[in-house]
Amino acid sequence: MTVTEQGLLERDKDTMTLNMGPQHPSTHGVFRVVLEMDGEIVLSAVPDIGYLHTGIEKSSENKRYVHVIPMTDRLDYLNPPGNNLAFCLTTEKLLQVEIPGRAQYIRVIMCELTRIASHLLWLGTHALDIGAMTVFLYAWREREMILDLNEMISGVRMMTSFIRIGGVAKDATPEWIQGTRKFIDYFPEKIDEYESLLTKNPIWMDRTQGVGVFSREQAIDWSFSGPCLRASGVDFDFRKKRPYSGYENFRFEVPVGKNGDIYDRYRCRIQEMRESREILKQALDNLPDDGYKIADNKISLPPRKTLKTSMEALIHHFKLVSEGIKVPAGETYVPTEGPRGEVGFYIVSDGSNIPYRVKLRAPSFMAIPGMCHMMNGHFIADVVGIIGSVDIVMGEVDR
Repeated sequence: MTVTEQGLLERDKDTMTLNMGPQHPSTHGVFRVVLEMDGEIVLSAVPDIGYLHTGIEKSSENKRYVHVIPMTDRLDYLNPPGNNLAFCLTTEKLLQVEIPGRAQYIRVIMCELTRIASHLLWLGTHALDIGAMTVFLYAWREREMILDLNEMISGVRMMTSFIRIGGVAKDATPEWIQGTRKFIDYFPEKIDEYESLLTKNPIWMDRTQGVGVFSREQAIDWSFSGPCLRASGVDFDFRKKRPYSGYENFRFEVPVGKNGDIYDRYRCRIQEMRESREILKQALDNLPDDGYKIADNKISLPPRKTLKTSMEALIHHFKLVSEGIKVPAGETYVPTEGPRGEVGFYIVSDGSNIPYRVKLRAPSFMAIPGMCHMMNGHFIADVVGIIGSVDIVMGEVDR
């Protein structure tokens, strides 16, 4: 803009700046994007984040390791067990401990149930953004069943803090296993139901096919991961390429798209729910019989029944509760495959009971620049669909 001799402002170009958010239902949180518009066409999109800043990373550097776990629940609040797992795996790598098979399988079950629940919430809200209301009601119905399973095993529906350093909080109960089996038997026909409403729906296809296209090269260059990366034709999933927590023992396929548009991102996540169901079935059928946490009482709390009969167990319990775990000095990073992509914690230890440095690799944060670049040249009506297809969660963006 320039100032004329009369002191009036005049435009160098005939465009309009439009603020979308931070309080907008389709931005999926307090996300603001500044759009430069030529009519209804987006010329540029500039993200503005930080409205939900919590300082969790810095706060983690002032808490004992075990006290960081509930904070990781609040990062990607749709993937609490996955965040717990990423933090615990990194800490356990520094401790150089091996987790029992049963604990690993329970972790996998929790994470895959959460992956399905996260994709269900994404599916319902994404469809609602584009105008399909019925799918939201159906997806919410199945998600409630998973939250009930969370409550059954942990006492909490969402922020379970169930995965702990050295294993899990408690063993899987027969009732929870039975409830999980009931869900995985019930779920496949519901996925068919979602697809019957959307996959070949001409309105859905018109709004999603050829929209928000990102090529294989672009997806890699812009640091996409997870379903967004695979929808662009990149066959990469950490559960397959760098298995952790026993994933090498499971047979499942990695859905990969071809066109990298909104429609392929939808198809990849739909198929991922089917594959997660297969992983759950195998985990329940082959659940090991060893412990749900390591036997080392210097890392995991001793069984409560031993506290009245063993002075050593009582001392270990007191030391762990009052002082926490001392982690050997060093630094490491362990990547995991979350519902939105690569989740990992970079942790530096100085040998004390408090981490010296904690840094989260958040897939939503990494995806925002590419998501905004993807909007260029599209109608403003497509911006809503593009944001929904990338599936950002602002808790892990701002953190």
